[in-house]
Amino acid sequence: MPHKHSRRRGLGLAAGAATATAAVVAALLSGGAGSAEAATTGQVRVNQVGYDGSGAKEAFLLAKGAVSGATWKLLDSTGATAATGTTGTSQGSWNTAYPAVYLIDFSSVQAAGTYHLEVSGAATGASPTFTIGSAKAVYGKPAADATTFFQAQRDGRDVIPGSLKRQPSHLNDAHAAVYDWPKFTSGDGDTISKAPAKLGGTVDAEGGWFDAGDYLKFTETTTYAAATLQIAARETGASPTSALGAEAQHGLDWLDKMWDGDTKTLYIQVGLGSGTDSGSVVGDHDVWRLPQKDDSDTANAFLRNRPVFRAGAPGSKLSPNQAGRLAADFALGAQRYAASDPAKAKSYLAAAAQVYALADTKPGKLVTTVPYAYYPETSWQDDLAFGGAELALAAQQLGDSRAAGWLQQSATWAKAYGTTGDTLNMYDTSALAYTDLARAIKAAGNPAGLPVSYDTLVANLKAQIASGQARAAKDPFHAGAVYNDFDADSHTLGLAATTRLYRGLTGDTSVNRFAVQQLDWLLGANAWGTSFMVGSGTTYPKCTAGQLGNLAGSLDGKAPVDTGAIVNGPNGTAQFADGLGDYLDDMRKCQPGGADPFGTFTGRGSRYVDDVRSWQSSEPALDMDASGLLAFYLSS
Repeated sequence: MPHKHSRRRGLGLAAGAATATAAVVAALLSGGAGSAEAATTGQVRVNQVGYDGSGAKEAFLLAKGAVSGATWKLLDSTGATAATGTTGTSQGSWNTAYPAVYLIDFSSVQAAGTYHLEVSGAATGASPTFTIGSAKAVYGKPAADATTFFQAQRDGRDVIPGSLKRQPSHLNDAHAAVYDWPKFTSGDGDTISKAPAKLGGTVDAEGGWFDAGDYLKFTETTTYAAATLQIAARETGASPTSALGAEAQHGLDWLDKMWDGDTKTLYIQVGLGSGTDSGSVVGDHDVWRLPQKDDSDTANAFLRNRPVFRAGAPGSKLSPNQAGRLAADFALGAQRYAASDPAKAKSYLAAAAQVYALADTKPGKLVTTVPYAYYPETSWQDDLAFGGAELALAAQQLGDSRAAGWLQQSATWAKAYGTTGDTLNMYDTSALAYTDLARAIKAAGNPAGLPVSYDTLVANLKAQIASGQARAAKDPFHAGAVYNDFDADSHTLGLAATTRLYRGLTGDTSVNRFAVQQLDWLLGANAWGTSFMVGSGTTYPKCTAGQLGNLAGSLDGKAPVDTGAIVNGPNGTAQFADGLGDYLDDMRKCQPGGADPFGTFTGRGSRYVDDVRSWQSSEPALDMDASGLLAFYLSS
């Protein structure tokens, strides 16, 4: 968010980004992140969290030149050699400083323990320590940490203090006034021309989660996050009172407030992004502070008493992206309570059915956020397939005769969406839709006459995985996502989650290595040698572009930190063309001196900057962690 939203493209404020000298780079990088001035000729990149003992185990030697047969050793905590080998042919060049990348495969080692890699001979280097253990032992902590991130993002009265010592915030949201959409000074910005006008009435919009590094709340992102948490809870059997179950319910409770079934009104946003150029109106993005400060802010009316914006007039058709995901959320709630609380389940099913029936199936520009530029979503058929699939599953569990109709509708939209070339992320929920629609079709006995079959849906899922596998086969670090554009981490984790969903549906284990490669990449086995999840690994983001982490956490990676926050990660160098954002008043400067300790590893059109101003690569967000939480829980 610093300091404007990114996905949300093109809304960053231009500022000159300082470039670190080689000496500063050497001083700041530690553990997995090597330096251009280090006395070695290579950097060893590993999954800094660890590897499932029964799965694939890949590491990489990032070399300053071509080498022939460098020797590597895997050493346990006593210094004993657990495995050894030599590097083979280069996987490809990364950049001019590191023109060769070599694979180190130690998949044969299965014994649980703590290890590190050392390379000698033609190239030298050493990795951070990591563990080998059971899938639960390795991925259980990142899964729990992702849940912790959602807890830290809570707004309202029901906050969990945690390590960041959160306090209740935005209590006035409980009686927030409804406003008309403001006018913006440009089509791709969020500066408003004047204060928005009240429409009349109030809404209880208290609770929910902050969207990202700011304090706005959106149904656009919360619908995706609540869905992934509920699916993770369902698939792992998490009870409603578990941390995961409670967090899923927290998100669903807020969405229930944002949908008024009596008036058929969807409220989509709480808070005003930016104010006016003159400063006569101040918005969320104009002030750097802890959220509880807004409750006593007498100077800025739209911070203390935040506006609520609705999708449209009461009773009007709903943008199908929002309607599909919101219906899926309520239907997932119905599934979760079908056995334990049928009355509650039926109530959720009724809400889901009402929302789904109001979907506009001939939309123009989709309704996402205010402004649209924050989240410029264009796809919606996938969301209607998703909503229909969850409605069908819920109805099947509750013995509701409408199950067949929703199955037909979901299949219709699934066929219309087909295979788009994108993979699981907030903008493409087809992997979730296809998985659960296939389950619903199977549960219905594979009825004839549906627009798509079980086999077609399985093939669609496999095609998404195959698109990532094709990229990974050509990438020196086996990355399946595109990292020279935007949202690399979200897509990486989406691919891992999709692979696990596909495996759970079909029993096909041939995709396991690919799933592991994606989690490896996110957790340190990448060119930058850093995990992109706060608190996971040896080297991870210290300067997150979010107010909570910056103001309530440390700036050196030591506790307290914004545990579990997954940042944007490496993205296209073009995203940085205008530099980083500005330092705002009260923002704690990080990196020291504006250094860029990962600058040496910019390559293949991709850059990663760990800096509080770097909305491009260092901002945590709900949709990043939503994909990550699902991937880690399904892997553990």
